[in-house]
Amino acid sequence: MTFADPTTQPDDLIKEGSDAAFMTDVVEASKHQPVIVDFWATWCGPCRTLGPALEKAVRAAKGAVKMVKIDVDKNPAYAGQLRVQSIPTVYAFVNGQPVDGFQGAIPDSQIKAFIDKLTGGQGGSTETAQLLELGEESLGLNDFGGAAQAFAHVLSIEPENEKAIAGMARVYLAGGDRDQALQTIAMAPQDSKEPAVQSVRAQLALSANAPAGAAAELEAKVAADPNDHQARFDLAEAQSAAGDFKGAVDNLLHIVKADREWNEQAARKQLLTIFEAAGLSSDVAKDGRRRLSSILFS
Repeated sequence: MTFADPTTQPDDLIKEGSDAAFMTDVVEASKHQPVIVDFWATWCGPCRTLGPALEKAVRAAKGAVKMVKIDVDKNPAYAGQLRVQSIPTVYAFVNGQPVDGFQGAIPDSQIKAFIDKLTGGQGGSTETAQLLELGEESLGLNDFGGAAQAFAHVLSIEPENEKAIAGMARVYLAGGDRDQALQTIAMAPQDSKEPAVQSVRAQLALSANAPAGAAAELEAKVAADPNDHQARFDLAEAQSAAGDFKGAVDNLLHIVKADREWNEQAARKQLLTIFEAAGLSSDVAKDGRRRLSSILFS
């Protein structure tokens, strides 16, 4: 897929469409860059909310995507062919074919995610992407002040940016302020599919279940009796709450290997939460899933 020249003027990115021009404005144009089609009507309340939000997001994508607005009352033909049953309905066209879509008004963050998915992440603010990268880099260096500044700057530009919300929550978690992390991640939609948000929520769930005993005491218990699964499980919870996902995975896999049914498969279930907290694409999760499969299917 090729993308339009980012110097394309904003006024060229959004146009009023029609059934007569649909083949040219949508089907043919989508062979050069993605085209979003907004089916709307003047009497539709949600359309008046979604339309301007879509236009704003398309302009922010700086030429990576175009938008065509179709008034279904004046132009019913293609709305009928695409089986548009309620409005607003949005379709995304790529290479002459509809590839994605949604119905109803949705939040700005979901609109941005829709466009990012469509353009391979090439839409949106370059400044935002750079700030998010800076925040992640600062977190990796334990520069929590720098990370907080970067994520806060993103939120000043895009208050609903879920990656920045998750980043700020991780800063608070790293600083031991669990309550503030909870308040921050609550800014993201409850049904968020953003991996960073899901990861933070999993980390918070792990920290909520952490046992009161110190890790050193639990390690001593496990050393004294390697078959004390409860002590090992408690140690894994303490480790995961402290961010030692690898150590927690090692201990939980030890339990699964010894007795996979122990405590209604508690160790296996806890592993899945840790994989999510670490990030499903992280080395910890990839290696842990491989080792778990080896145990379960041996």
